[in-house]
Amino acid sequence: MPNHSNVYDALWEDRDVRFDISPSCMAMRPGEFPVEVLDSVEDTKGNNGERGRLIITNLRLLWHSHSTPRINLSVGYNCVININVKTTNSKLRGTTEALYILTKCNNTRFEFIFTYLIPGSPRLFTTFIAVHRAYETSKLYRDLKLRGAVVENKQLRLLPLEQVYDKVNGVWNLSSDQGNLGTFFITNVRLVWHANLNESFNVSVPYLQMRTVKVRDSKFGMALVLETSTQSGGYVLGFRIDPVEKLQETVKEIQSLHRVYSASPILGVEFERDDQPQKAIDELRVDHVQDDVDIVDDDAQSDAFAAYFADGNKEKDRPPVYSEELGLAIEKLKDGFTLSSLWEVVEK
Repeated sequence: MPNHSNVYDALWEDRDVRFDISPSCMAMRPGEFPVEVLDSVEDTKGNNGERGRLIITNLRLLWHSHSTPRINLSVGYNCVININVKTTNSKLRGTTEALYILTKCNNTRFEFIFTYLIPGSPRLFTTFIAVHRAYETSKLYRDLKLRGAVVENKQLRLLPLEQVYDKVNGVWNLSSDQGNLGTFFITNVRLVWHANLNESFNVSVPYLQMRTVKVRDSKFGMALVLETSTQSGGYVLGFRIDPVEKLQETVKEIQSLHRVYSASPILGVEFERDDQPQKAIDELRVDHVQDDVDIVDDDAQSDAFAAYFADGNKEKDRPPVYSEELGLAIEKLKDGFTLSSLWEVVEK
C-alpha cells in the first residue's frame, strides 16, 4: 500500500498549540472544515486591543490579527482541559464576558481569552463549546483503542458515519504464543478485531493511525502485519488468516479502503453549518507579497509562549530563594515547576 506515514504522523492540528504559524499551517488539512467564522474577535490574553478573525473548525480553533495576519495561533481541541465564560477587561469592549480556554501541550499550560466584539451575541461561546463536545465524543474515529467497548454480542457497535464493508472470521491474533482466535470488522473508517471467546479483548485501529498493512512471514507462517503511527504508540500487530488466498484478499481490501480514506478522511466531528464559513475561508487566500525588509527575531516564539503562559493572575513577584543549581538568588518557582522544565517551554 502507499506509504502515508508522513501524512498521518504529521497530524498535529488537533493535538498541538502553535503560535505565529505559516499560511500553509493555517489552511484546512484533508478532512478539516470550518464550522464558524467570526470576524470581530479580540485575543484579549495575548493581543488585547487587537481585532481579529476567529475560525472554529472540527479539529482546532484558529485566530489571526486583521491588521497583521502573521500574528496568529492554532489551538488543537485535544489540548483543551477546561472551558469557561468569565468577565474580563477588554481594550475594545471594556468589562465584558469572554471565552476562557485552558490548554496543556507538552506539559506546559497555556491560557487563551477571546472576546466577541458583537454585543449580546453568544455565538462564540455556544459554537465552541458544542464543537469541542462533538470532538470529545468522537475519538474512536481518530484514536487507536485497546480493550474498548466497541463490540457487543459479537456485533460491532457502529459509529454514526460508519459502514461495515466486510466481516472476516477465523482471524488469529498473534500477540501471544498460543494466539487468540477472533473476527475482523472492516469498515470505512477503521479495522476492528475481537476475540471470539472474550469480546472485550479487542483493538480498534482507525485508518488515520495506520502506517502500513502488509503480508509478511512470521514464526506462525504468512501473516497480516499492521504498523500504527508513532502518534498512536507505534504498535506492530500481527494476524493470521487461513488459507493464504483469503489472507491476501483481506490485506488488499484493507489497503484499498485505506487509500479511499486517505483521499477524504472522515474525522467524525459532525456539526451543522451553512456555506458562509467556507466563503470566509476562501477570502483568507491572498497572493503572497514579499516584504521589503527581513525581520530576524529569535525571541518571537518565546514571547508568544510567555504571553499565553498560564500563571494565574500574577500581580506581584514571589519572594526570592537561593538556587543551589544556579548559585544565586531567584524568584521562588510556582508549585509544580522546576528550572529544567522552564527551559523546556520553548521546543528545541
